Amino acid sequence: MANIKSAIKRVRTNEESRVHNQSIKTDMRSHIKKVEKLVETNDVDNAKSALLAAVKKIDKAVQKGLIHKNKGNRQKSRLTKKVNGLSA
Repeated sequence: MANIKSAIKRVRTNEESRVHNQSIKTDMRSHIKKVEKLVETNDVDNAKSALLAAVKKIDKAVQKGLIHKNKGNRQKSRLTKKVNGLSA
């Protein structure tokens, strides 16, 4: 365990950040899974509204630096493809 005051504070700050980031990423993943589940059940209207929420969560995670920009774009693209495939 750290003895120096600044190191103790750094450990505490890192832990708080980790927990906060983890909750944002978990929320993002949950929204993605929700969209995929709606696509499986062929629920077009709910899938489209869930897609908008998922895209918002993905963008927020990219903005916070929790996931890479390209990964966020890839996830949004794949989800959009799935939802658009329902209407066709």
